[in-house]
Amino acid sequence: MAKTTDFYINGQWVAPIRPRDFPVIDPSSEEVCATISLGEPEDTEAAIAAAKAAFPGWAATPVSERIAALERLLEAYKARAEDMAQAISTEMGAPIDWSRQQQVTSGDWHFEGFIEAAKQMEWDRPLGPHAPGERILHEPIGVCALITPWNWPMNQIALKVAPALVAGCTMILKPSEVAPLSGLVFAEIVDAAGLPPGVFNLVNGDGPGVGSTLSAHPDVDMVSFTGSTRAGRLISKAAADTIKRVSLELGGKGANLIFADADEKAVKRGAMRCFNNSGQSCNAPTRMLVSRERYEEAVEIAARVAEETPVIPASQEGRGIGPVVSEVQFDKIQALIQTGIDEGARLVAGGTGRPGHLNRGYFVRPTVFADVTPDMTIYREEIFGPVLSIIPFDSEEEAVRMANDTEYGLTNYIQTTDKDRLRRVARRLRSGMVECNGKGFGKGSPFGGMKQSGSGREGGAWGIHEFLEVKAVSDWE
Repeated sequence: MAKTTDFYINGQWVAPIRPRDFPVIDPSSEEVCATISLGEPEDTEAAIAAAKAAFPGWAATPVSERIAALERLLEAYKARAEDMAQAISTEMGAPIDWSRQQQVTSGDWHFEGFIEAAKQMEWDRPLGPHAPGERILHEPIGVCALITPWNWPMNQIALKVAPALVAGCTMILKPSEVAPLSGLVFAEIVDAAGLPPGVFNLVNGDGPGVGSTLSAHPDVDMVSFTGSTRAGRLISKAAADTIKRVSLELGGKGANLIFADADEKAVKRGAMRCFNNSGQSCNAPTRMLVSRERYEEAVEIAARVAEETPVIPASQEGRGIGPVVSEVQFDKIQALIQTGIDEGARLVAGGTGRPGHLNRGYFVRPTVFADVTPDMTIYREEIFGPVLSIIPFDSEEEAVRMANDTEYGLTNYIQTTDKDRLRRVARRLRSGMVECNGKGFGKGSPFGGMKQSGSGREGGAWGIHEFLEVKAVSDWE
C-alpha cells in the first residue's frame, strides 16, 4: 500500500498540504493499525480542480472506451482481492472469511452489473415517431463527490465509482476516515487500471472538513452520499446553495413480516440476516414482526440463533461475526441495549457487555428482545449493531401498519407461502425494496429507499442514470 498519509490526486500520490494525522483503530484489538492524514480545504480544492480539468476529455470519450476502462478496473480489482480482504478486515472488523466472501466480492459483483447495464443502455435515441428528428441524449452530469461509509466499503465505492466512470463523470472519493485503508487500496487499483489523470481522485478526511468542502463547492456538480440520515441532512443543506444534485442512501429500520404460513427456516434466516456484518447494514431486518400463533416459537428460535452465533476476532477464520467498527459505535449500541431493558422489553438473548471470552475489542453480544412495543426506543432508532426486536401481530393489516410506522423506508421483508398475500403486502410496504422468502435481488437491481432512507437509486441502469443529464435536441435529422 502507498504511504497511508498521502492522497491520490490527478493520477499521482501526493502528500497533504498540511499533515493532520488521524489514527486508524483495529476494532478487534483497540490498537492503532495505521495513520492517515485528514485533508484540508486546499487538498480538496486540488482534487476538485483536477477532476474539473479532466472532465471535458473524459466526457467526450466514447462509451465503448469508458466501458473498456471499467472492465480493466474490474480485472485489476480481482487481482488485489486478498489485499482488499485484509484491509477491510483490519479496518472495520469483518471476520476474514466474511471479508473475502462477502465484502470484497460485493465490489466485483456491482462492477459486472454496471458493465452489463452500460452495454444495454440507449445512450442516445429518437424521442419517438411523433417527433421526427428529435434526439434524446444522455450526458455526464460533471464533477462528482463520492462520500462512502465504513460498514460496506467496497460495496459502496463500487456502487458510486463504476456508474460515475462509465457515465463519463470525473470524481473525488472521500472514504470514511474510520475505515480508509480499503479506499487507499482501491486508489492503487484505479492507478493500475490506467485511467486518465484527474478522472478519479481520493482525499481522506472527515465530514466537517473534506465532506463539507465537497458538498458546498460550486465546481462539484453532484454529491453521492451513503451514511447516516443526520449527515445526509447536513449534506443536503450544504449543497442547496449551488443547486447541485444530491443522491442519498441513508439509514433503515427494516421490518421482517413473518406470517403463520412462512417456511420453517424463516425465523432463523431473519435472525442470521440481522446479525450479519455485526448488524452494521442499513438494510438489516432489525424488527421481526411475527404472527401471534408463531410468536413464542419465533422468540425461542431467534434466541437460539443469537446464542449460537460465534463472536470472533476479525483475523480468525471461520464462521462468526466480528467487532463493531469503533468505540463510538460500541458505546452507542451498549446504551441502546440498556435502554431496551430499562423500557421494559423482554431480553431473551445477549445483553450489555462483551461476550465472556473476549475482554478487549469492540465486540457486542448478539442480542434479542421480545415484547417490544412501538413506543420503545429500540423499536424506532437505528441501532446498527447485532440487536433484534421481536413484535407480535394479529392481522395482515396490523403487520403492514407497524412495518410502515417508521421514518425510514429502505428494505422490508416478507415471509409467506401465499403468493397473493406476498404481492398484496409488498405493494403496501413503503420501502424502496421488499425482499421475500429469503430470495435476494439480482445483479443490477436498484438499491435505495423512501422517506428518510434517502433519495435516488444505486445499481445497474438506475445507478448509471443517477450520474447522467438528459438533453433534448430538435432537428437532429
